[in-house]
Amino acid sequence: MSEYVRLAIRIPGGPVLEGTLVRPDRAFGVVLFAHGSGSSRLSPRNIWVAERLRDSRLATVLFDLLTPAEAEDRANVFDIGRLAERLIAATGRVRDLDECGGLPVGYFGASTGAAAALCAAAAGGDTVRAVVSRGGRPDLASDCLPTVVAPTLLIVGGADGPVIDLNQEAKARLTCPAEIRIVPGAGHLFEEPGALATVAWLAATWFQRFLPEGPEVAGR
Repeated sequence: MSEYVRLAIRIPGGPVLEGTLVRPDRAFGVVLFAHGSGSSRLSPRNIWVAERLRDSRLATVLFDLLTPAEAEDRANVFDIGRLAERLIAATGRVRDLDECGGLPVGYFGASTGAAAALCAAAAGGDTVRAVVSRGGRPDLASDCLPTVVAPTLLIVGGADGPVIDLNQEAKARLTCPAEIRIVPGAGHLFEEPGALATVAWLAATWFQRFLPEGPEVAGR
């Protein structure tokens, strides 16, 4: 059985964003998703990964980082500071919910959403226990990278050459426990057979490894 909660996330001084929390029985953590450019909480790839994480006893939160009107302006999609602030606000909302019961928090970011997740994690300190990036643009979080303490997994498609380079450069700037995993033959969207399943397995394994402990333990 899973508990389903529709969220209205009020951004201080800003709009109300729509989201959905689903918590499976005996959940040991909650993962907030930060979608990429041109996407939303309805991203089929993130929905599929979220379902697989729930199979691993992780609660998931999918929500819109931007309103539909805001998303029409391309500049907003790449405003990483704004996106990170909204992820931080959503994290506070989720942590206040009875349904989450003090569950440790992780982030799963895709594309530009991965940059927002890293900046939000840096601002949140040990509030955020682990971060996973799928086809991310961590280079857009360049100034935040040295202050991220949450163990970070960077997942990149083997056929996504330029993004591999960007992730390798970003990893060199991270001082937290960090790894890069390359999915052979996968492109930027991981549409190839089995590619997204590999992403989900890698993410679930990372969260299982670090969410129960937290960065202060993982770094020892």
